[in-house]
Amino acid sequence: MSFASLGLNADILRAIAEEGYTTPTPIQAQAIPAVLQGGDILAGAQTGTGKTAGFTLPLLQKLNASAKTAAGRRPVRALILTPTRELAAQVFESVRTYGKYLPLRSTVVFGGVSINPQMMKLRGGVDILVATPGRLLDLVQQNAVSLKEVEVLVLDEADRMLDMGFIHDIKKVLALLPKQRQNLLFSATFSNEIKELADKLLNKPTLIEVARRNTASERVTQRVHPVDRNRKRELLTYLIKQGDWQQVLIFTRTKHGANKLTEQLSTDGISAAAIHGNKSQGARTKALDDFKRGTIRALVATDIAARGIDIDQLPHVVNYELPNVPEDYVHRIGRTGRAAAEGEAISLVCVDEDKFLRDIEKLIKRDIDKEILAGFEPDPTIKAEPIVLGRSMTIGRNNGGGNNNSTRRPPLGAKPKPKNSGNKGNGNSTSAKTDGVKPTRRSKPQKAVIKIGNK
Repeated sequence: MSFASLGLNADILRAIAEEGYTTPTPIQAQAIPAVLQGGDILAGAQTGTGKTAGFTLPLLQKLNASAKTAAGRRPVRALILTPTRELAAQVFESVRTYGKYLPLRSTVVFGGVSINPQMMKLRGGVDILVATPGRLLDLVQQNAVSLKEVEVLVLDEADRMLDMGFIHDIKKVLALLPKQRQNLLFSATFSNEIKELADKLLNKPTLIEVARRNTASERVTQRVHPVDRNRKRELLTYLIKQGDWQQVLIFTRTKHGANKLTEQLSTDGISAAAIHGNKSQGARTKALDDFKRGTIRALVATDIAARGIDIDQLPHVVNYELPNVPEDYVHRIGRTGRAAAEGEAISLVCVDEDKFLRDIEKLIKRDIDKEILAGFEPDPTIKAEPIVLGRSMTIGRNNGGGNNNSTRRPPLGAKPKPKNSGNKGNGNSTSAKTDGVKPTRRSKPQKAVIKIGNK
């Protein structure tokens, strides 16, 4: 099968060919014709399989075929919502790349940068708008953009938007859209909560699922190295130097942990940079560019900041700390093994994280190979300790003795009940959640009853 057989026009095919692509991936082969037919779509595919092109290509085709020639400012006809700045930038780049020979205008808006240039761009009129929810609502509030003529809505990484608590912002955005429109939900993981959202939002959607739910690419070799918590940094340095790794993406649970590990790696003679929600957009962009160019060997990231990182031929991903949410593991290791390339995902696991590892293996329905490296054998006398995820959240048992806080801790791996306190924003958005910043307390907004507009 070729892209030409999917009904795409010559200008789009020319742009695709210039990027070196000739054959659509499974998600693209199914999604492109389905989107062109005009119905609602619920699509899930492993990260790195080309799902972004699965909706950008047919979207460009549809809008170009029905281009409006009326005088005045161009209305926003397609809205693509993403949970993070990096993912928004990546999607926008795809729109711009594949649509460069079409008379369509597009732009991207997100928090963390000045709003004024974004307002100026929107005043000129755009056909396609890629946005994070918080910044989009800021612009709407300032009358910088109207969504009254949106024909197609795309929710990319919809599961993450639910997980980050964006459901309320999404509902606000939906209230601003026309009732008659095409809705596309694309995601790397495909949870029951996504299906619940789809039931409320989509009208008789086409269901596209090209791989078993919540699985990683078979091209990614997964391995666990058991190690004591205080020797993780030593083992990581050993792996990078012994294997002569020139490019490795490393995940930590917290922003503070990312900063600390970056400093430690630099002390060990390994060039590194951190990327997380507290970094300015300029710093995040520079760190990512330096990593792609090979100026630095290690990029240390938190889960939210890493969404949207798309690096060709990235050979190594390391879970320095396992995520407390199993689905995040699938997203993390999906940064490697992309576009039919081979990849390696290594997890450094201490006794505190045994429950996290079991939850991950249960989700992906397979046991991950374990290998104890000589010289780094775990001490069997070390007991598990609670895991601090942030200022307001601790996970783990009080294993007898020590401080017994009056606040009861949940069992290891359990999620605490959310308290009635708002999350602190970064000043770039008037919405409850900040674009691309992971909440310190993990609530479950997706479990609430979802009532979203009219179909």
